Amino acid sequence: MKDNFNTLKDDQFGIYKDRGSKFIAYAFPMVSLVDFEMKLASIQKEHPKARHFCYAYNLGIDEAQHRYNDDGEPGGSAGLPIHNQLLSNDLYESGVIVVRYFGGKKLGVPGLINAYKESAKEAINAAGVVRKFILSVYRISFEYDQTGLIMRVINDTGIKIIENGYLDKPFIVFSVRRSEGEYIRTKLLGMLLNRELSDISGDEQIEGYTLEQLK
Repeated sequence: MKDNFNTLKDDQFGIYKDRGSKFIAYAFPMVSLVDFEMKLASIQKEHPKARHFCYAYNLGIDEAQHRYNDDGEPGGSAGLPIHNQLLSNDLYESGVIVVRYFGGKKLGVPGLINAYKESAKEAINAAGVVRKFILSVYRISFEYDQTGLIMRVINDTGIKIIENGYLDKPFIVFSVRRSEGEYIRTKLLGMLLNRELSDISGDEQIEGYTLEQLK
C-alpha cells in the first residue's frame, strides 16, 4: 500500500506572456476541497479584471480525486495542460490556478496549450516538490511491568510518540509510516513474548496489553 507521495512545498507563482496575453499561475499545497475553493476565491478577488481562471488539482492518495477546468477557454486547451503538469511531477494534495489577462490577439488552441502548460510549469518549479509520508496512528495500553520492553521497541524503531499518559493503565499514542505498522505490531508482540519475529502469528493475546489502530 502506498505510504508516500509528492506534494508542493510552498505557495508560489509563475508568469508567462504571449502576444499581449499574460498568464499568472499560482501553485500551492492543499489538503481539502475547501482549501482549493478559498484559494480560488482569493485569487479571483485579487484579479477582478482577468478573463479566465483555469485550474487543476489532485486530492487524495488511495482514491485520488482529479479535476481540471477550462473556465471558458476552448476545451482541452487550459485545464488539461495544467493538470498534466501535476501528473508529470506525480503531485498530490496540490493545485494550480492560472489567471489569464487577454491581450487582444487570439493564440489558437496550440498557443493556449503551451501558455497554460508553461505558466503552470513555472509556478510548480518555483514552489518546489517535497516527499510526504502517510502515517498510521496507534494506541498501546499496557501494564507497568511491560513499560521497559515497550519503550525499548519505541526507542529502537524511532517511533514518534504523540501522547502518553495514564487512564486505567499506562498508554502511549504513536505514529509510524503506514508501511511499517505491521512490523511494529509484530516486534512489540515478539519483545513481550520473548520470541523471534518469525514465530509471531499476530493472533497472540497478552494479559494487560492492547494495541489498537486509531488512524
